[in-house]
Amino acid sequence: MAATPKSRQISEEDKKRQKECTAQIRSANEAYTKANGRAPRAFVLTLGCQQNEADSEKLCGMAEACGYEITDKAEEAALIMVNTCAIREHAEQRALSLVGQYKHLKARNPELVIGICGCMVVQEHRIEDIKRRYPYVDLLFGTSSLHRFPELLLEKLTHKKRVLRGDETEYAVAEDIPIRRESTYRAWVSVMYGCNNFCSYCIVPYVRGRERSREKEAVIREVRELVEAGYRDITLLGQNVNSYGKDGDRSDDFADLLAELDTIEGDYWLHFMTSHPKDATRKLIDVMANARHVARHFHLPMQSGSDRILQAMNRRYTFEKYRDILTYIRKKMPDITVTSDLIVGFPGETEEDFAATLDALRQCRFDMIYSFIYSPRKGTPAAEMAEQIPQAVKSERYERLLAVQNEIALAVGEALIGKTVRVLCDGISKNNEKVYSGRTEGGKIVFFDTTPENTGKFLSVFVERAEPFALYGTVVKD
Repeated sequence: MAATPKSRQISEEDKKRQKECTAQIRSANEAYTKANGRAPRAFVLTLGCQQNEADSEKLCGMAEACGYEITDKAEEAALIMVNTCAIREHAEQRALSLVGQYKHLKARNPELVIGICGCMVVQEHRIEDIKRRYPYVDLLFGTSSLHRFPELLLEKLTHKKRVLRGDETEYAVAEDIPIRRESTYRAWVSVMYGCNNFCSYCIVPYVRGRERSREKEAVIREVRELVEAGYRDITLLGQNVNSYGKDGDRSDDFADLLAELDTIEGDYWLHFMTSHPKDATRKLIDVMANARHVARHFHLPMQSGSDRILQAMNRRYTFEKYRDILTYIRKKMPDITVTSDLIVGFPGETEEDFAATLDALRQCRFDMIYSFIYSPRKGTPAAEMAEQIPQAVKSERYERLLAVQNEIALAVGEALIGKTVRVLCDGISKNNEKVYSGRTEGGKIVFFDTTPENTGKFLSVFVERAEPFALYGTVVKD
């Protein structure tokens, strides 16, 4: 396979500069540690999608390389980073609210560095807003500058002035960034960045740039190292993961990458997300059907069941086309779990359009959906469309959508009662400290009783009860 075009890779000079900046910060932090008896601490708050979670693991990795100790308590930190999301207005307002709560920490400790990064701060109106209304924010940079975190932080620490950058004009792929993974058994692996689809409601292409793929060899090396380290669930990430390899001069595609990764020996699941239906090829589905490690789970966003709305969304498929893909997936893998995304209340959506979505939902019978009430994003075509739907109408339709899906999900779950499913144990449940929880390879949540040493291990669970969003059962010996 041809290498990623050089213009898509950060320069060797840039890599060297980041290492030098890291070394300078680490030297200062080692002196701090010696004088104070403990290392300065860094707190990273993540909002948004799995890609943001992966980015935050890199932020933590770079902070550790700089000599910081990672903490989960903002009040202990000498460095606070908020990694933001821009997918909906609510996500941005939540980020700003949380940043506002750190003001008192800055007042108590003027040396505290507060930074904001991620998708939200790529938008010019947000940058200007933060400059004016949040004077205690010291550091700001967008998604394309993630790898320059050490350089920007050093600039702030050295000159004692605010360092507020938007995004770079050139998006590139940066390899060999230190990563501090949250889990010892689940891992995110980005295989590509950016998006070329320009769905009319979506801000992603504007805040993460055009599609650019990592070199195949780098992805394979990272996945192999994770498997050898004992990771059990590895998710390949991309805004449109199955368009991997279409940028640059490449002869193979995402299906080829998946097939090669599947040859790595070990006991693990390989997931991927998110897929666009227009790129969900039969070749990809065939690779999944024949794979040993690729999880029987396909997340395939439908967004609407109305062809008119799909066209207005610039999705580039019809419901019939979507249904054909789904039919082929289930033909090749009858036991597969299929999940989807749906948007309610897109501009111009009539009751007839919404009825088509409900009908599509009943036909497709997804195991689970991620449903959203349409939220206008400044700078996207949909935000300027006429016929914006009143909030009350959107909310009412949303409740009706959930009612239909809950009925479907319950029936799908009840079909598993009396069967044994393989589950990766996540430890004590966050919602109920009396039970443990885990997920099947299709992402279904399962609750059961076990012991602490089984966290991060595969277990067989006999399903005894089902609810729309969860299964309940008993661990059995293989």
